[in-house]
Amino acid sequence: MNYQDTIQWLYSQLPMYQRQGKQAFKKDLANIIAFDEYMGQPSLKFKSIHVAGTNGKGSVSHFLASILQESGYKTGLYTSPHLTDFRERIRINGQMIRKNCVINFVKRYQKFFDKHRLSFFEMTVGLAFEHFAKKQVDIAVVETGLGGRLDSTNIIHPELSIITNIGLDHTNILGDNLAKIAREKSGIIKQNIPVVIGRKQLETFPVFEQVAHLKNAPLIYAKDFKANQYESGLKGSYQQENIRTVIAAINELRQQGWQIPESALKAGLKNVVKNTGLHGRWDILQTQPVIIADTAHNQDGITAVIKQLLETPHNNLHMILSFVNDKDLDLILPLFPKKANYYFSKAQIPRALDEKILQQKAVRYDLTGQSFPSIDQAFQAAKQAAGSDDLIFVGGSTFTVAEVLSIYPALNNMNQLWTKMKNSIPPD
Repeated sequence: MNYQDTIQWLYSQLPMYQRQGKQAFKKDLANIIAFDEYMGQPSLKFKSIHVAGTNGKGSVSHFLASILQESGYKTGLYTSPHLTDFRERIRINGQMIRKNCVINFVKRYQKFFDKHRLSFFEMTVGLAFEHFAKKQVDIAVVETGLGGRLDSTNIIHPELSIITNIGLDHTNILGDNLAKIAREKSGIIKQNIPVVIGRKQLETFPVFEQVAHLKNAPLIYAKDFKANQYESGLKGSYQQENIRTVIAAINELRQQGWQIPESALKAGLKNVVKNTGLHGRWDILQTQPVIIADTAHNQDGITAVIKQLLETPHNNLHMILSFVNDKDLDLILPLFPKKANYYFSKAQIPRALDEKILQQKAVRYDLTGQSFPSIDQAFQAAKQAAGSDDLIFVGGSTFTVAEVLSIYPALNNMNQLWTKMKNSIPPD
Protein backbone atom coordinates (compact mmCIF):
# COMPACT_ATOMS: atom_id res chain seq x y z
CA MET A 1 0.00 0.00 0.00
CA ASN A 2 1.11 3.56 -0.67
CA TYR A 3 0.44 6.35 1.82
CA GLN A 4 -2.98 7.27 0.48
CA ASP A 5 -4.06 3.61 0.47
CA THR A 6 -2.83 3.27 4.05
CA ILE A 7 -4.78 6.31 5.25
CA GLN A 8 -7.93 5.12 3.51
CA TRP A 9 -7.49 1.71 5.13
CA LEU A 10 -7.18 3.33 8.57
CA TYR A 11 -10.33 5.37 7.99
CA SER A 12 -12.40 2.52 6.62
CA GLN A 13 -11.59 -0.47 8.81
CA LEU A 14 -13.63 0.42 11.87
CA PRO A 15 -15.74 3.40 12.93
CA MET A 16 -13.87 6.62 13.64
CA TYR A 17 -15.47 8.65 16.42
CA GLN A 18 -14.98 12.09 14.87
CA ARG A 19 -16.67 10.99 11.66
CA GLN A 20 -19.29 8.55 12.88
CA GLY A 21 -19.99 9.32 16.52
CA LYS A 22 -20.94 7.21 19.51
CA GLN A 23 -20.80 3.82 17.75
CA ALA A 24 -17.00 4.18 17.52
CA PHE A 25 -16.50 4.75 21.27
CA LYS A 26 -14.86 1.83 23.10
CA LYS A 27 -15.96 1.10 26.67
CA ASP A 28 -12.69 -0.28 28.03
CA LEU A 29 -8.92 -0.14 27.55
CA ALA A 30 -8.44 -3.86 26.83
CA ASN A 31 -7.53 -3.42 23.17
CA ILE A 32 -4.98 -0.65 23.63
CA ILE A 33 -3.40 -2.44 26.62
CA ALA A 34 -3.07 -5.64 24.59
CA PHE A 35 -1.67 -3.76 21.61
CA ASP A 36 0.81 -1.82 23.75
CA GLU A 37 2.07 -5.09 25.25
CA TYR A 38 2.31 -6.64 21.77
CA MET A 39 4.50 -3.72 20.66
CA GLY A 40 6.78 -4.07 23.71
CA GLN A 41 5.05 -1.41 25.85
CA PRO A 42 6.29 1.77 24.16
CA SER A 43 3.96 3.71 26.49
CA LEU A 44 6.52 3.08 29.28
CA LYS A 45 9.54 4.19 27.25
CA PHE A 46 9.07 7.97 27.21
CA LYS A 47 8.15 10.63 29.75
CA SER A 48 4.86 12.40 29.18
CA ILE A 49 2.33 15.04 30.18
CA HIS A 50 -1.34 14.04 29.91
CA VAL A 51 -3.94 16.69 29.00
CA ALA A 52 -7.73 16.33 29.18
CA GLY A 53 -10.66 18.77 29.29
CA THR A 54 -13.67 19.98 27.35
CA ASN A 55 -12.16 23.14 25.87
CA GLY A 56 -8.58 24.32 25.65
CA LYS A 57 -6.79 20.98 25.84
CA GLY A 58 -5.48 21.28 22.29
CA SER A 59 -4.16 24.81 22.79
CA VAL A 60 -2.61 23.89 26.16
CA SER A 61 -0.95 20.84 24.62
CA HIS A 62 0.55 22.87 21.79
CA PHE A 63 1.71 25.65 24.13
CA LEU A 64 3.46 23.12 26.37
CA ALA A 65 5.10 21.34 23.45
CA SER A 66 6.32 24.67 22.08
CA ILE A 67 7.80 25.73 25.44
CA LEU A 68 9.52 22.39 26.01
CA GLN A 69 10.90 22.54 22.48
CA GLU A 70 12.22 26.07 23.11
CA SER A 71 13.85 24.70 26.28
CA GLY A 72 15.91 22.30 24.19
CA TYR A 73 13.95 19.11 24.82
CA LYS A 74 13.12 16.68 22.04
CA THR A 75 9.36 16.94 22.38
CA GLY A 76 6.62 14.69 21.08
CA LEU A 77 3.07 15.94 20.62
CA TYR A 78 -0.02 13.81 20.15
CA THR A 79 -3.34 15.58 19.48
CA SER A 80 -6.63 14.91 17.76
CA PRO A 81 -8.47 15.36 15.53
CA HIS A 82 -6.41 16.66 12.63
CA LEU A 83 -7.53 19.43 10.31
CA THR A 84 -6.11 18.75 6.85
CA ASP A 85 -3.44 16.03 7.22
CA PHE A 86 -3.65 12.87 9.35
CA ARG A 87 0.01 13.32 10.30
CA GLU A 88 -0.80 16.52 12.22
CA ARG A 89 -1.74 14.22 15.09
CA ILE A 90 1.82 13.01 15.69
CA ARG A 91 4.74 15.44 15.78
CA ILE A 92 8.25 15.64 17.19
CA ASN A 93 9.63 19.16 17.59
CA GLY A 94 6.85 20.34 15.32
CA GLN A 95 7.66 17.94 12.48
CA MET A 96 4.87 15.62 11.43
CA ILE A 97 5.50 11.89 11.39
CA ARG A 98 6.83 10.76 8.00
CA LYS A 99 4.50 9.04 5.58
CA ASN A 100 6.65 5.92 5.34
CA CYS A 101 6.44 5.54 9.15
CA VAL A 102 2.65 5.38 8.87
CA ILE A 103 2.81 2.90 5.98
CA ASN A 104 5.29 0.61 7.71
CA PHE A 105 3.37 0.69 10.99
CA VAL A 106 0.16 -0.51 9.34
CA LYS A 107 1.99 -3.21 7.39
CA ARG A 108 3.75 -4.40 10.55
CA TYR A 109 0.62 -4.74 12.67
CA GLN A 110 -2.17 -5.30 10.16
CA LYS A 111 -2.74 -8.91 11.22
CA PHE A 112 -3.06 -7.82 14.86
CA PHE A 113 -5.54 -5.10 13.86
CA ASP A 114 -7.66 -7.56 11.90
CA LYS A 115 -7.67 -10.13 14.68
CA HIS A 116 -8.44 -7.76 17.56
CA ARG A 117 -10.54 -5.22 15.63
CA LEU A 118 -8.83 -2.13 16.94
CA SER A 119 -10.57 1.19 16.45
CA PHE A 120 -9.08 3.98 14.36
CA PHE A 121 -8.16 5.87 17.53
CA GLU A 122 -6.52 2.84 19.17
CA MET A 123 -4.36 2.29 16.11
CA THR A 124 -3.42 5.97 15.99
CA VAL A 125 -2.47 6.07 19.67
CA GLY A 126 -0.34 2.96 19.18
CA LEU A 127 1.39 4.61 16.22
CA ALA A 128 2.14 7.73 18.25
CA PHE A 129 3.50 5.84 21.26
CA GLU A 130 5.72 3.59 19.17
CA HIS A 131 7.01 6.60 17.22
CA PHE A 132 7.86 8.58 20.37
CA ALA A 133 9.61 5.57 21.91
CA LYS A 134 11.63 4.77 18.78
CA LYS A 135 12.71 8.39 18.32
CA GLN A 136 13.63 8.61 22.03
CA VAL A 137 11.82 11.83 22.79
CA ASP A 138 12.73 13.51 26.07
CA ILE A 139 9.04 14.08 26.78
CA ALA A 140 5.72 13.91 24.93
CA VAL A 141 2.59 15.98 25.45
CA VAL A 142 -0.39 13.66 24.99
CA GLU A 143 -3.91 15.01 24.54
CA THR A 144 -6.89 12.77 25.26
CA GLY A 145 -9.34 12.16 22.45
CA LEU A 146 -12.59 11.90 24.42
CA GLY A 147 -13.15 11.90 28.16
CA GLY A 148 -10.21 10.48 30.07
CA ARG A 149 -10.95 7.37 32.10
CA LEU A 150 -11.60 5.18 29.04
CA ASP A 151 -9.55 7.15 26.53
CA SER A 152 -6.92 5.06 24.74
CA THR A 153 -4.18 7.50 25.76
CA ASN A 154 -4.85 6.67 29.42
CA ILE A 155 -2.22 3.93 29.62
CA ILE A 156 0.68 6.36 30.03
CA HIS A 157 2.29 7.17 33.39
CA PRO A 158 2.83 10.93 33.10
CA GLU A 159 5.00 13.40 34.98
CA LEU A 160 1.96 15.65 35.23
CA SER A 161 -1.77 15.49 34.48
CA ILE A 162 -3.77 18.52 33.32
CA ILE A 163 -7.54 19.01 33.11
CA THR A 164 -8.30 22.30 31.39
CA ASN A 165 -12.01 22.87 32.11
CA ILE A 166 -15.32 21.04 32.04
CA GLY A 167 -18.29 21.90 29.83
CA LEU A 168 -21.33 20.16 28.41
CA ASP A 169 -20.09 18.20 25.43
CA HIS A 170 -20.44 14.55 24.34
CA THR A 171 -23.16 14.26 26.97
CA ASN A 172 -24.51 11.09 25.34
CA ILE A 173 -21.23 9.38 26.26
CA LEU A 174 -19.66 11.22 29.19
CA GLY A 175 -22.75 12.19 31.21
CA ASP A 176 -25.49 14.80 31.23
CA ASN A 177 -24.07 17.15 33.86
CA LEU A 178 -20.72 18.72 34.71
CA ALA A 179 -20.04 16.50 37.73
CA LYS A 180 -20.49 13.31 35.68
CA ILE A 181 -18.25 14.65 32.91
CA ALA A 182 -15.65 15.70 35.49
CA ARG A 183 -15.70 12.15 36.88
CA GLU A 184 -14.76 10.80 33.43
CA LYS A 185 -12.05 13.43 32.88
CA SER A 186 -10.63 12.79 36.37
CA GLY A 187 -9.80 9.28 35.20
CA ILE A 188 -6.42 10.61 34.02
CA ILE A 189 -5.40 11.50 37.57
CA LYS A 190 -2.72 9.00 38.63
CA GLN A 191 -1.39 7.85 41.98
CA ASN A 192 1.03 10.45 43.45
CA ILE A 193 1.15 12.42 40.16
CA PRO A 194 0.36 16.17 40.41
CA VAL A 195 -2.68 17.44 38.50
CA VAL A 196 -3.30 20.97 37.26
CA ILE A 197 -6.93 22.09 37.07
CA GLY A 198 -7.43 24.86 34.51
CA ARG A 199 -10.73 26.20 35.84
CA LYS A 200 -12.14 25.89 39.35
CA GLN A 201 -15.86 25.28 38.87
CA LEU A 202 -18.45 24.88 41.59
CA GLU A 203 -19.87 21.66 40.11
CA THR A 204 -16.55 19.98 39.33
CA PHE A 205 -13.94 20.86 41.93
CA PRO A 206 -15.43 18.51 44.59
CA VAL A 207 -14.99 15.66 42.11
CA PHE A 208 -11.38 16.55 41.38
CA GLU A 209 -10.56 17.06 45.05
CA GLN A 210 -12.08 13.69 45.98
CA VAL A 211 -10.21 11.78 43.26
CA ALA A 212 -6.95 13.63 43.92
CA HIS A 213 -7.24 12.85 47.63
CA LEU A 214 -7.87 9.14 46.98
CA LYS A 215 -4.86 9.00 44.67
CA ASN A 216 -2.64 11.21 46.84
CA ALA A 217 -2.19 13.46 43.79
CA PRO A 218 -1.19 17.06 44.56
CA LEU A 219 -3.88 19.42 43.20
CA ILE A 220 -2.87 22.70 41.57
CA TYR A 221 -5.36 25.36 40.46
CA ALA A 222 -4.38 27.56 37.51
CA LYS A 223 -6.39 30.51 38.88
CA ASP A 224 -3.50 31.15 41.28
CA PHE A 225 -1.20 32.08 38.39
CA LYS A 226 -1.09 35.21 36.19
CA ALA A 227 -0.91 35.25 32.42
CA ASN A 228 -1.37 38.85 31.30
CA GLN A 229 2.37 39.59 31.18
CA TYR A 230 2.95 37.07 28.37
CA GLU A 231 2.51 37.54 24.62
CA SER A 232 0.74 34.66 22.94
CA GLY A 233 0.92 33.37 19.39
CA LEU A 234 -2.75 32.38 19.69
CA LYS A 235 -4.77 35.57 19.56
CA GLY A 236 -8.18 34.58 20.89
CA SER A 237 -8.85 36.44 24.15
CA TYR A 238 -10.15 33.15 25.58
CA GLN A 239 -6.54 31.89 25.51
CA GLN A 240 -5.78 33.71 28.78
CA GLU A 241 -7.25 30.85 30.80
CA ASN A 242 -5.23 28.36 28.77
CA ILE A 243 -2.04 30.34 29.34
CA ARG A 244 -2.63 30.39 33.10
CA THR A 245 -3.01 26.62 32.94
CA VAL A 246 0.25 26.34 31.01
CA ILE A 247 2.11 28.56 33.48
CA ALA A 248 0.83 26.45 36.38
CA ALA A 249 2.06 23.33 34.57
CA ILE A 250 5.47 24.84 33.81
CA ASN A 251 5.84 25.89 37.44
CA GLU A 252 5.22 22.30 38.54
CA LEU A 253 7.61 20.86 35.93
CA ARG A 254 10.32 23.23 37.13
CA GLN A 255 9.82 21.99 40.68
CA GLN A 256 10.29 18.45 39.37
CA GLY A 257 13.67 19.46 37.94
CA TRP A 258 12.84 20.22 34.31
CA GLN A 259 15.04 23.05 33.05
CA ILE A 260 12.63 25.56 31.51
CA PRO A 261 14.11 29.08 31.39
CA GLU A 262 11.81 32.11 31.45
CA SER A 263 13.07 32.99 27.97
CA ALA A 264 11.87 29.60 26.69
CA LEU A 265 8.47 30.07 28.34
CA LYS A 266 8.03 33.44 26.61
CA ALA A 267 9.32 32.21 23.25
CA GLY A 268 7.21 29.05 23.43
CA LEU A 269 4.00 30.97 24.03
CA LYS A 270 4.81 33.49 21.30
CA ASN A 271 6.01 31.00 18.68
CA VAL A 272 3.46 28.25 19.26
CA VAL A 273 2.09 28.29 15.70
CA LYS A 274 5.54 28.23 14.12
CA ASN A 275 6.83 25.56 16.52
CA THR A 276 3.87 23.17 16.45
CA GLY A 277 1.81 23.96 13.34
CA LEU A 278 -1.36 24.61 15.32
CA HIS A 279 -4.30 26.07 13.40
CA GLY A 280 -8.03 26.42 13.87
CA ARG A 281 -7.91 28.68 16.93
CA TRP A 282 -8.95 32.18 15.96
CA ASP A 283 -7.22 31.76 12.60
CA ILE A 284 -7.23 35.05 10.70
CA LEU A 285 -7.21 34.02 7.06
CA GLN A 286 -7.70 37.41 5.43
CA THR A 287 -8.12 41.06 6.41
CA GLN A 288 -10.29 42.66 3.68
CA PRO A 289 -12.82 41.38 4.45
CA VAL A 290 -11.67 39.89 7.72
CA ILE A 291 -12.08 36.09 7.64
CA ILE A 292 -11.74 34.23 10.94
CA ALA A 293 -11.99 30.47 11.48
CA ASP A 294 -12.30 28.77 14.87
CA THR A 295 -13.01 25.16 15.78
CA ALA A 296 -15.04 25.96 18.93
CA HIS A 297 -18.00 23.58 18.84
CA ASN A 298 -19.64 23.47 22.28
CA GLN A 299 -21.42 25.87 24.60
CA ASP A 300 -18.39 27.21 26.47
CA GLY A 301 -16.14 27.47 23.43
CA ILE A 302 -18.72 29.15 21.21
CA THR A 303 -19.65 31.63 23.96
CA ALA A 304 -16.04 32.79 24.18
CA VAL A 305 -15.63 33.04 20.41
CA ILE A 306 -18.89 34.95 19.87
CA LYS A 307 -17.89 37.45 22.56
CA GLN A 308 -14.63 38.17 20.76
CA LEU A 309 -16.33 38.29 17.35
CA LEU A 310 -18.68 41.01 18.55
CA GLU A 311 -15.73 42.96 19.95
CA THR A 312 -13.85 42.78 16.63
CA PRO A 313 -14.42 45.85 14.40
CA HIS A 314 -16.65 45.10 11.41
CA ASN A 315 -19.55 46.41 9.38
CA ASN A 316 -21.69 43.36 8.50
CA LEU A 317 -21.21 39.91 10.00
CA HIS A 318 -21.34 36.77 7.84
CA MET A 319 -21.51 33.40 9.65
CA ILE A 320 -20.66 30.15 7.85
CA LEU A 321 -21.83 27.29 10.07
CA SER A 322 -22.07 23.52 9.97
CA PHE A 323 -22.40 21.05 12.83
CA VAL A 324 -22.26 17.33 13.47
CA ASN A 325 -25.62 15.61 13.80
CA ASP A 326 -25.35 14.69 17.50
CA LYS A 327 -24.79 18.26 18.68
CA ASP A 328 -27.42 19.72 21.02
CA LEU A 329 -28.34 22.75 18.93
CA ASP A 330 -30.88 23.98 21.48
CA LEU A 331 -27.92 24.78 23.72
CA ILE A 332 -25.74 26.25 20.99
CA LEU A 333 -27.88 28.18 18.49
CA PRO A 334 -29.21 30.71 21.05
CA LEU A 335 -25.60 31.83 21.57
CA PHE A 336 -25.25 33.21 18.03
CA PRO A 337 -26.04 36.85 17.18
CA LYS A 338 -29.34 37.51 15.43
CA LYS A 339 -27.89 40.44 13.53
CA ALA A 340 -25.83 38.49 11.01
CA ASN A 341 -26.07 36.87 7.59
CA TYR A 342 -26.00 33.07 7.91
CA TYR A 343 -24.69 30.48 5.47
CA PHE A 344 -25.79 27.04 6.64
CA SER A 345 -23.75 24.21 5.17
CA LYS A 346 -22.67 20.60 5.58
CA ALA A 347 -19.20 19.11 5.99
CA GLN A 348 -18.29 16.18 3.79
CA ILE A 349 -18.42 13.52 6.54
CA PRO A 350 -21.10 10.92 7.42
CA ARG A 351 -21.70 12.53 10.81
CA ALA A 352 -22.53 15.98 9.41
CA LEU A 353 -25.95 17.52 10.03
CA ASP A 354 -27.99 18.19 6.89
CA GLU A 355 -27.77 21.88 6.00
CA LYS A 356 -31.53 22.25 5.48
CA ILE A 357 -32.26 20.76 8.91
CA LEU A 358 -29.73 23.19 10.40
CA GLN A 359 -31.41 26.08 8.61
CA GLN A 360 -34.85 25.04 9.91
CA LYS A 361 -33.60 24.76 13.49
CA ALA A 362 -31.78 28.08 13.28
CA VAL A 363 -34.95 29.92 12.22
CA ARG A 364 -36.47 29.05 15.61
CA TYR A 365 -33.81 31.29 17.16
CA ASP A 366 -34.19 34.07 14.59
CA LEU A 367 -31.01 33.14 12.75
CA THR A 368 -31.76 33.55 9.06
CA GLY A 369 -29.85 32.88 5.88
CA GLN A 370 -29.37 30.48 3.00
CA SER A 371 -28.39 26.81 2.99
CA PHE A 372 -25.64 25.32 0.83
CA PRO A 373 -24.86 21.64 0.15
CA SER A 374 -21.14 22.18 0.74
CA ILE A 375 -18.93 24.41 2.87
CA ASP A 376 -17.02 25.51 -0.21
CA GLN A 377 -20.22 26.87 -1.81
CA ALA A 378 -21.19 28.62 1.41
CA PHE A 379 -17.72 30.10 1.72
CA GLN A 380 -17.70 31.41 -1.85
CA ALA A 381 -21.17 32.92 -1.40
CA ALA A 382 -20.10 34.70 1.78
CA LYS A 383 -16.96 36.07 0.15
CA GLN A 384 -18.99 37.35 -2.78
CA ALA A 385 -21.53 39.05 -0.52
CA ALA A 386 -19.09 40.58 1.95
CA GLY A 387 -17.79 44.11 1.69
CA SER A 388 -14.18 45.00 2.49
CA ASP A 389 -15.12 46.17 6.02
CA ASP A 390 -17.21 43.08 6.80
CA LEU A 391 -16.29 40.05 8.91
CA ILE A 392 -16.73 36.44 7.81
CA PHE A 393 -16.66 33.76 10.49
CA VAL A 394 -16.24 30.04 9.78
CA GLY A 395 -17.08 27.54 12.51
CA GLY A 396 -19.40 25.09 14.20
CA SER A 397 -17.13 22.06 13.98
CA THR A 398 -13.55 20.99 13.33
CA PHE A 399 -14.62 19.74 9.91
CA THR A 400 -16.08 23.10 8.89
CA VAL A 401 -12.77 24.78 9.59
CA ALA A 402 -10.74 21.98 8.02
CA GLU A 403 -12.53 22.31 4.69
CA VAL A 404 -12.03 26.08 4.60
CA LEU A 405 -8.38 25.80 5.64
CA SER A 406 -7.82 23.51 2.68
CA ILE A 407 -8.65 26.54 0.52
CA TYR A 408 -5.90 28.46 2.33
CA PRO A 409 -2.90 26.08 2.14
CA ALA A 410 -0.52 28.90 3.05
CA LEU A 411 -1.94 30.86 5.97
CA ASN A 412 -0.92 34.47 6.44
CA ASN A 413 1.10 35.53 9.46
CA MET A 414 -1.54 35.64 12.19
CA ASN A 415 0.56 37.67 14.59
CA GLN A 416 0.97 40.51 12.11
CA LEU A 417 -2.67 40.40 11.05
CA TRP A 418 -4.03 40.46 14.57
CA THR A 419 -1.65 43.22 15.67
CA LYS A 420 -2.84 45.28 12.72
CA MET A 421 -6.48 44.69 13.67
CA LYS A 422 -5.92 45.48 17.36
CA ASN A 423 -4.22 48.74 16.47
CA SER A 424 -7.28 49.76 14.47
CA ILE A 425 -9.55 49.53 17.53
CA PRO A 426 -10.11 52.97 19.06
CA PRO A 427 -9.39 53.31 22.79
CA ASP A 428 -12.29 53.21 25.27
